[in-house]
Amino acid sequence: MSRARFDDLLPRLLSAIVMVGIGLLTVWLGGLWFHALVIAVSAVMVWELVCMLDDQRNKAPLVLAVVAAAALTLASEVPISFGLPLLLLPSMVGLGRMQKGGVSYAVFTAAILIAGYGMMALRDDFGLTWMSWLILVVVVTDIAGYFAGRIIGGPKFWPRVSPKKTWAGTIAGWIGAAGVGLAFAATTTAGAGLMGISIAVAMASQIGDIAESAIKRRTGVKDSSSLIPGHGGLLDRFDGMLGASLFIVIVGQLVGLPTGAIP
Repeated sequence: MSRARFDDLLPRLLSAIVMVGIGLLTVWLGGLWFHALVIAVSAVMVWELVCMLDDQRNKAPLVLAVVAAAALTLASEVPISFGLPLLLLPSMVGLGRMQKGGVSYAVFTAAILIAGYGMMALRDDFGLTWMSWLILVVVVTDIAGYFAGRIIGGPKFWPRVSPKKTWAGTIAGWIGAAGVGLAFAATTTAGAGLMGISIAVAMASQIGDIAESAIKRRTGVKDSSSLIPGHGGLLDRFDGMLGASLFIVIVGQLVGLPTGAIP
C-alpha cells in the first residue's frame, strides 16, 4: 500500500476534530446556537460558490453571502409560507450581479439555503436524535468511502469529474450508512426501513459531493477555498451534507420523516 495515499490524512484528521467538536456542541445546544452555525456555514458556502464561478472577484461574493445570511435568518423566524420566497431571494439577487455562472449560482444557492433551512427544521422539530442520525449517515458515508477507496481502489466512479472516487468507496459508503440506519432502528421505533432511507441519504450525500466536484472541474479550481487545512473550503466539506439535507427536505414531504426517537 502506498503511503502517499494517506498523505493528507493528518491535516484532514486535525481539522475534522475541530469541526466535529464545534458541530457536536452546537447540535447538542440546538436553538439559536445551531441556527447561527447553519446560517454562518451557508453564507460562507455562498461566498465560496461565487468566488469559484465568477473570477472577476468584485464585491459580489461578500454582498451575496450577506444577502444569503440575512434571507436564511429571516426565513427561520417567519412562517414557512413567507420563508420560501426569502430562501429563493438570494438566487434572484445574484443573477443580476454575476458576470458569469449565474444559472449555476442560482441553482446551488437555492439548494444551500433550502438545505440549511431543512437542517434547522429537523433539529427544531425532530430533536437531537434525528439530527445526529443525519450527521452520522453523512460522516460514515464519507469515512467509509475515503478508506475503502484508498485501500481497495479499483474502477473509478466518474473519472472525468471526480478522478479519486471509486466504486469501492461509493458502495462502502452505502454499507456504512446502512449500518447507521440499523443502529438507530434498533434504538428507536423507526423500524428496519430506516436502513433503506439511510442508504438513500448516503446516495444524496454522494451526489452533492459529485455536483460540487463538477463545478470545480468546470471552473478549474482544486478547492472551493483554503479555509480548512486538508479539506479546502466549507463547500468542499459540507457538499455531502448539502445533498443529504436537501434530500431529507424532499423525502419529508413525500413519505414523512422517521418517528420514535429517544428523547
